[in-house]
Amino acid sequence: MARLSSNKGIYGIAVVAELTGTGQQNLRLYERKGLLEPERTPGGTRRYSEEDVQVLHRIIALLDEGVNLAGVRLILELEADNHRLRRKLDGLSAR
Repeated sequence: MARLSSNKGIYGIAVVAELTGTGQQNLRLYERKGLLEPERTPGGTRRYSEEDVQVLHRIIALLDEGVNLAGVRLILELEADNHRLRRKLDGLSAR
């Protein structure tokens, strides 16, 4: 059986809201604030990936810890930069 890519948009907004325990309006807000960018179908329907769901769980955890949306955005950016730098360092170390 073929395994789906973790960054392939497969879930609709209602399913993701259920999976993450948040409202659809929150998901739209997070997108407007640039915290995530789900794929869109040709008709404009949002399609969330497993990776998006993981990011949403992280957003919710940060919000629960009292971080505001601007802070969440900065933290997500720093974590992504850190992850890229670690991969680059690992690649250099493997040489």
